[in-house]
Amino acid sequence: MTAVPPLGPEQRARAWAELAAGDFEVLVVGGGVTGAGVALDAATRGLRTALVEARDFASGTSSRSSKLFHGGLRYLEQFDLGLVREALHERDLSVNRIAPHLVKPVPFLYPLTHRVWERPYVAAGLALYDGLARLGALAEPMPRQKHLTRTGARQLFPALRPDALVGAVRYYDAQADDARHTLTVVRTAAHYGATVLNSAEVVGFTRAGGRVVGARVRDVETGAEVDVRSEVVVNATGVWTDDLQTLLGGRGRFHVRASKGVHVVVPRDRINGEAGLILRTEKSVLFVIPWGAHWIIGTTDTEWSLDKAHPAASRADIDYVLDHVNAVLNVPLTAEDITGVYAGLRPLLAGEDEETSQLSREHAVARPMPGVIAVAGGKYTTYRPMAADAVDAVAADVTRRVPASVTENVPLVGAEGYAAMVNQLELLAQRWGIARFRAEHLLNRFGSLAPDVLALAGENRDLLQPVPGAEGYLMVEMVWAAGHEAALHLDDLLARRTRISIETDHRGVESAGPVARAVAGILGWDEERVAGEVAGYTARVDAERRSQAAADDQEADAARVAAPDIRAVAVGRALR
Repeated sequence: MTAVPPLGPEQRARAWAELAAGDFEVLVVGGGVTGAGVALDAATRGLRTALVEARDFASGTSSRSSKLFHGGLRYLEQFDLGLVREALHERDLSVNRIAPHLVKPVPFLYPLTHRVWERPYVAAGLALYDGLARLGALAEPMPRQKHLTRTGARQLFPALRPDALVGAVRYYDAQADDARHTLTVVRTAAHYGATVLNSAEVVGFTRAGGRVVGARVRDVETGAEVDVRSEVVVNATGVWTDDLQTLLGGRGRFHVRASKGVHVVVPRDRINGEAGLILRTEKSVLFVIPWGAHWIIGTTDTEWSLDKAHPAASRADIDYVLDHVNAVLNVPLTAEDITGVYAGLRPLLAGEDEETSQLSREHAVARPMPGVIAVAGGKYTTYRPMAADAVDAVAADVTRRVPASVTENVPLVGAEGYAAMVNQLELLAQRWGIARFRAEHLLNRFGSLAPDVLALAGENRDLLQPVPGAEGYLMVEMVWAAGHEAALHLDDLLARRTRISIETDHRGVESAGPVARAVAGILGWDEERVAGEVAGYTARVDAERRSQAAADDQEADAARVAAPDIRAVAVGRALR
């Protein structure tokens, strides 16, 4: 693989010039995993492609998921075998071929609470799950289900109360840092020729002969605007699908409802366990997911109609999560144990008077007007087939023949050479004088690009020091993110390029100053800008803390949106 182009300030300037001068075949609006996947699919089919995102890549749903690549056990009960099979195939594909550096297997326990009927019922479901996963598997499949007694389950997960289960079944799924994965898809699209830009908001559309032939795009950072010509525009904006359709004018072919999912993050030592948990609730399921030195616990599933850019978790949401997990733990968690909280919005295709937990996770592709393709719904795991379907629809609207999708055989950047790098882990650690666990951390975030990241410390070994207040990350990762990963603000660095905002008690406030000063030279920040970025980030954290003490959605939303938005984006802000 040739060198991966950096996404930094120089590339950003070139990308704006390309938008103004280019004549694209596909303009993708929306930089979550679906939009990124569409851009990658289109670029690898040879289409002249641009991707624009009003905020930051993965700043919406794609950084706030449960961080699982999974088939979705609960969809078996709904007899949605096609969706489960597709998702399991994508899980297998990511773990074994496309993104082995990012997507990793993880064991889960399914506690049993009824003595006679439940074990055969769950066994049958998991046998089907395992069987679907083995159809056309690329490599040795994940281990099959294993049945455990109550004693065996508590040996694997001692934190479980003895009276919370009568036994358990262990099975496997996979997980990934969703924001890093999405960014990697974006970088891969850029590597194959796509023009990609964040802080680039679509503010209008151009038409000719009743057909959409492009869009007007505003640089959120400077206010400058350019007209972008494109044969087809793809609306891949997730929960903002209807907002963009309104901007286009006319009615869409489907509508998207937002379902809020809240997760809490606690230190690993607060729960004694060696696997994840999946717990049934009265509405859906609750996951307890191992996450490095932490656990992620969630999620809720409630309709949300307030601010889409910054969905807020209320005290009621947090209490719901704690109450349900504490029902099975022998040492209950308290609010003081929580290091981080995040709320995300699932884009669900609207049904008629259905609860959000029952809405379909199938995706849909439509042509709401000539020159426009909309794609929505689905789940994170199935982003790649969603993207392929969208580009198949694009193919009918462009003026030349478009080949079939090839992304099933296109590894994401960092995947090629990853297996060899794993075998050279000790050498990498020795070469740079860092602990083995730090080399492994970098390898699991950047894959075979890890040596390139470390090379930035060649003339400044101070960059190999941990981030102040966030020992799990190195300063070189921040510098890399600013120069190579399109980070434009402190929030980008602390909330998405790393997960410091949810992994530390201070939620990134103690790290903000040192990180801002470290990247100031790359991003052209003076002291005033550094101070402004730190103040803006601190205001965001304060607003989130206030929202998480609020009683309900309305109070939480009011508290959260009181903080100034670092990116002045209009679309998706709730009307007041």
